[in-house]
Amino acid sequence: MLAAWLALAGPQAIAQGFSFSQPPSEAGQREREAREQRIAEALSTPCRAELRNKKIMVVIGERRSDGYVEAEQTNYGPHYHAINDRLRSLGLRTFTPEEIRRQIAQAEIDAQFRNDPDAALSASRRLGASFVLRGLISSQAVPNPFMRVNQVSVTMGFTLTGSNGKPVSTADAQSASYAGSDVAGMALALVNEQADEVVAKLYADYCRNAGLGPGRRSPQ
Repeated sequence: MLAAWLALAGPQAIAQGFSFSQPPSEAGQREREAREQRIAEALSTPCRAELRNKKIMVVIGERRSDGYVEAEQTNYGPHYHAINDRLRSLGLRTFTPEEIRRQIAQAEIDAQFRNDPDAALSASRRLGASFVLRGLISSQAVPNPFMRVNQVSVTMGFTLTGSNGKPVSTADAQSASYAGSDVAGMALALVNEQADEVVAKLYADYCRNAGLGPGRRSPQ
């Protein structure tokens, strides 16, 4: 039964360390060490002092199974904190969801996820943000036909731009696991599992690329 489940779950599931309390494999240990090394290298990127005083607007949306993006910020507190708390621990300045909702209409937040540059510029100016970090999260739960559990997969995509829409960084991650009845809790656990590497990449790109005008090169 276990072999049949692993075959159904596919290579990604195996790569993500699906296990029923067995010791971690040697390949899995190597991957964890490589991931920790990537994170450490990204977080060691020098960051100019002026960038730490720039404010970043963070908005989170979720793509539903019908393709519609739900972006009501009150629904994504835990997902927001998974990313925002890590950004703040690195010394970056961000707005709280409450600050964003007080100054920006929901329609403008929705427009962020329709890639509307005019709405993005208007919202960031009203808020006084120099950068916008837009995160799109998709989650899916499918009952496993061989075992009485749900198979949960999560995909995250983040885009960091200047208030003028100029791209600074993109970061993507995906993960999968099994869950009992608490599918939402497992989805959040998978977001947290991938958040360290996502934030590390965003941070490194921000420190290298943000605020660089034409003809300037990022410091090596």
